[in-house]
Amino acid sequence: MVPSNIGYSLHEAFRHFRRNWSTVLGAIVTIFLSLFVIGMFVLGSVMVGNLVGNVEDRVTIQAFLSDSADKTAVTALEKKVEGWKNVQSVTYKSKEQALNEYKKTMSNRNASDAVAALDGDNPIPASIVIKLKNPQNVESVAKRLIKDSDFAKVADNSSNPSASVQYGRETVERLFSVTYYLRIAAIVLVALLAFIAFVFINNTIRLAISARRREIAIMRLVGASNGFIRGPFMMEGLLEALIGSVLAVVALNAGLSVVMPKLQTSLKFLSFNLPTNVLVGTYVGLIVIGMLLGMFGSMIAMRRYLKV
Repeated sequence: MVPSNIGYSLHEAFRHFRRNWSTVLGAIVTIFLSLFVIGMFVLGSVMVGNLVGNVEDRVTIQAFLSDSADKTAVTALEKKVEGWKNVQSVTYKSKEQALNEYKKTMSNRNASDAVAALDGDNPIPASIVIKLKNPQNVESVAKRLIKDSDFAKVADNSSNPSASVQYGRETVERLFSVTYYLRIAAIVLVALLAFIAFVFINNTIRLAISARRREIAIMRLVGASNGFIRGPFMMEGLLEALIGSVLAVVALNAGLSVVMPKLQTSLKFLSFNLPTNVLVGTYVGLIVIGMLLGMFGSMIAMRRYLKV
């Protein structure tokens, strides 16, 4: 609700700021800290979500093939699996490609010693690598592949096809469990901090109302409207919330400009980039949330204690 007299409301709000600066400062600091932590947690969740998304994108199923597998049968299996509902692509990896990847994952010295010990043999089997449209479906696709009769014919271990299929089951389950709890924790923390800011604004307005009960009674006697009486209190709540939210945005942006380059320098293999639209949306969202908290905190305080 818009105050019926904006000029008078602003004047009275600033007058209360001067008279009760310690209470007002406490409300602003609480709003600032609450929104700062909310913003930090939201942006942190976005970064973690991006990192987890990158890891999830790397979740694949690797099905090892027998060295004596018929090439035609392998090609037919690739086309068959590629046509499954949840499969995005199927890639054939030869024994030579597998050995080269092994060398890259090991240190140069260890790889050289291990390859030399093989004496020209390559024990790493060829495989097909299955990439999924949704990593959450990895287990169902892996089970379907294990039960497939065409795969059993070309599997590295034909008597036990499950031994020829790898997708890091425990790691995948742990990853999805962590992402689930992260999302729940984010929602709970944001709701809790918003509630704390709301309660503090509500209490601040209640104190302002108590300090001006006599003045409010006189205003009612001379016929002041409810909107005229509400105006200063709503304006006070909005100003406290606006100042606190703007300070939170400034502090958050300054912190990101310092921390992000250091993170990117120390962890070059990870990407901590935050899209501009995410940053702008978060900053605008914090200001809007702050002003809504200020407005509703003021309105509820007035309804309970002014009955207007």
